[in-house]
Amino acid sequence: MAVASKKIPAPNEVLIKTALLSVSDKTGVVELAKALHEKGIRLVSTGGTHKAISAAGLPVSDVSELTGFPEIMDGRVKTLHPNVHGGLLAIRDDAEHMAAMGEHGIAAIDLAVINLYPFEEVRAVGGDYPTTVENIDIGGPAMIRASAKNHAYVTIVTDPADYPLLLEEIADGTTRYAFRQKMAAKAYARTAAYDAAISNWFAEALDTPMPRHRVIGGVLKEEMRYGENPHQKAGFYVTGDKRPGVATASLLQGKQLSYNNINDTDAAFELVAEFLPDKSPACAIIKHANPCGVATAPTLVEAYRRALACDSTSAFGGIIALNQELDAETAEEIVKLFTEVIIAPSVSDDARAIIARKPNLRLLAAGGLPDPRVPGLSAKTVAGGLLVQTRDNGMVEDLELKVVTERAPTAQELEDMKFAFKVAKHVKSNAVVYAKDGQTAGIGAGQMSRVDSARIAAVKAEEAAKALGLAAPLTRGSAVASEAFLPFADGLLSAIAAGATAVIQPGGSMRDDEVIAAANEHDVAMVFTGMRHFRH
Repeated sequence: MAVASKKIPAPNEVLIKTALLSVSDKTGVVELAKALHEKGIRLVSTGGTHKAISAAGLPVSDVSELTGFPEIMDGRVKTLHPNVHGGLLAIRDDAEHMAAMGEHGIAAIDLAVINLYPFEEVRAVGGDYPTTVENIDIGGPAMIRASAKNHAYVTIVTDPADYPLLLEEIADGTTRYAFRQKMAAKAYARTAAYDAAISNWFAEALDTPMPRHRVIGGVLKEEMRYGENPHQKAGFYVTGDKRPGVATASLLQGKQLSYNNINDTDAAFELVAEFLPDKSPACAIIKHANPCGVATAPTLVEAYRRALACDSTSAFGGIIALNQELDAETAEEIVKLFTEVIIAPSVSDDARAIIARKPNLRLLAAGGLPDPRVPGLSAKTVAGGLLVQTRDNGMVEDLELKVVTERAPTAQELEDMKFAFKVAKHVKSNAVVYAKDGQTAGIGAGQMSRVDSARIAAVKAEEAAKALGLAAPLTRGSAVASEAFLPFADGLLSAIAAGATAVIQPGGSMRDDEVIAAANEHDVAMVFTGMRHFRH
């Protein structure tokens, strides 16, 4: 049942007389306290914040002086008191509220500067269960929500980055309603994201991947010029997940990444991470979230050249992802082609100097590679809802491959099969990928028919062969991967016509026998993985 409003108009300007400061992140809090003191504002504080302000020689009251009650239970209970929450929640223009304050000796609190225990940080570094629980803040969110609700009279600030805005606002000792309203909105968003982090941690800890309520919170990293198209607005929010990638990477040079840049760069880096750097260098080139070339090689520059050879036309204006440090030789090759973004675990000084010759080229150092086996969540919106699933962390190396044809694959065919299946996992469905000797030969992506995907990939291979002056496309003698089962033999026959001699697919079609028979008829080796990789 809704509570009726008192219908008391909020004043525009509110004079700040008393400020309560209680922060876990003490960045800038002493300087803020000094500025508030100089304006004649009374300071009240708690625990470590009180110690820091007091140590700076500033007059500050402990919250226990306000409550008349000491901190107890190792500080778990200190601000959960009527003298604190009454001071934050009282409607200053309401006679009954003011009478209650007078009767109980409650002083008004006009400004609350509060941030929370570092729960997200503790979770990110893998704190044990008791430590993580202990970093769930109780009093902080309660005070933030109380202050934000009563923003008609109380100013709430939760982010140290807003301290300069606060000091600018109170130049005359007052805050205006628009500012208080803006800070209240930020405050509720902060507590919502905080509670989301806690609830998601509990879901993980209790192995409940799909809890009754699922909230995904984030912090705005940057507002973008536009979204997928110029008429759409967009922002990049980060969740605090420390998985190396575009969200954690340092932008070493170049202009702001666009919405599409971020989407494509994430796709490229997640793909190249499938190839372990201690086994061989690898390069993936992405265009519109689909790979147009992927390769491994003894050197990084050769991996780039081989990836580019698959489809040099589509690679123009693409995203390049590397699984090892970007070196000078590779950088010299990359700058020959117009490229939007390069992302690598790290970048050598020499390579950085070379890339600097292309000032608009965005260069990202991710600080590491994401582990493709680590579990996590992915989400996308639909009308009226949110689709959430666990990350596709299946790896072909972990699967028990089943040879289903009369001919088993050769050792080289098996390696090419695995390579192709890794790439197919990152191609929009329907996906067909040809690979040979650690290099993609042709990629067919996102078609409504799997046969069309196989044909398009073969055509791409033929075009690449002509561009390179090869006598035959690389699909001759290649392995081909389908990310989902082949429902009919026609897709297989298209791949065989392109020159494939080995096939890897999940299996599980009603017509598997028909497909296997066609493979046997053409002396093609086929293995089933038992795992599909739809990507929509």
